[in-house]
Amino acid sequence: MNWKGVFPAVTTKFHQDGSLDMGMFFKNLDAQLEAGVHGIILGGTLGESSVLSQDEKIKLTTDTVNYIKGRVPVILNIAEGATRDAIFWAKKAKEMGAAALMILPPMRYAADHREVVQYFKDVANSTDLPIMIYNNPVDYKTLVTLSMFEELAACDNIQAIKESTRDISNVTRMRNQFGDRFKLLCGVDTLAMEELLMSADGWVAGLVCAFPKETVAVYNLVKEGKYEEALKIYRWFLPLLELDIHPKLVQYIKLAEQMAGIGTEWVRAPRLTLVGEERVKVENIIKRGLEHRPNL
Repeated sequence: MNWKGVFPAVTTKFHQDGSLDMGMFFKNLDAQLEAGVHGIILGGTLGESSVLSQDEKIKLTTDTVNYIKGRVPVILNIAEGATRDAIFWAKKAKEMGAAALMILPPMRYAADHREVVQYFKDVANSTDLPIMIYNNPVDYKTLVTLSMFEELAACDNIQAIKESTRDISNVTRMRNQFGDRFKLLCGVDTLAMEELLMSADGWVAGLVCAFPKETVAVYNLVKEGKYEEALKIYRWFLPLLELDIHPKLVQYIKLAEQMAGIGTEWVRAPRLTLVGEERVKVENIIKRGLEHRPNL
């Protein structure tokens, strides 16, 4: 597994009646692949995993693997409250042809150090799939600490970290302590260029769902050392990237996909589509972005 590059955390597309819209989902996948992304992540926060049935998750994963046909790796996110459920999805992911896993700490229960480490080890030891740990204490309230990673380094298939602590210096802490043992991928759109400059290997991106070419361009230019060119795009991009750090990031990014012509805004309850002043505000941000898209 090559944990380098841009990995879209794709949204799950719905029809207005709430049913899966695989046609629009594949249209968006085509835009991602054409832009040159390096992998696809299913079932994350943006994928509205918590409101998908087990059968829908299976269909979404199976259909995606079959559609992509190995062009890039398909990564399944696991966010479960019970260890046995996480192990079920780790094994199911392998059966369905997923190339790797992204795993959150236990959900809904505030596990302590020992419990978090045991949870990750139990899941890692149940599969030979490569694993990326999703470290997001801001949204999910559990910090995976350096001392936890010291213990998790014993699991060879725990290979990467989605770094979403909101602390750029954590990239340097991880490098100082572990060198290249773990690949580091920025998980916060508004810190992506900064963390790439601090040696992050990749970017698990959100606004890439609506703006794939611009996202890949920033990544490629930074890695090529063309910082001024990357910065011009990134400055244009920032107001859009800030849509990723709001509690309604799903609604915001889906509206951006719709306005960019590669998605729909339909979400599942309890989420509701945007209305009123909030909708106008977000639409204006997206309109300005579309009107001033950089010439790549």
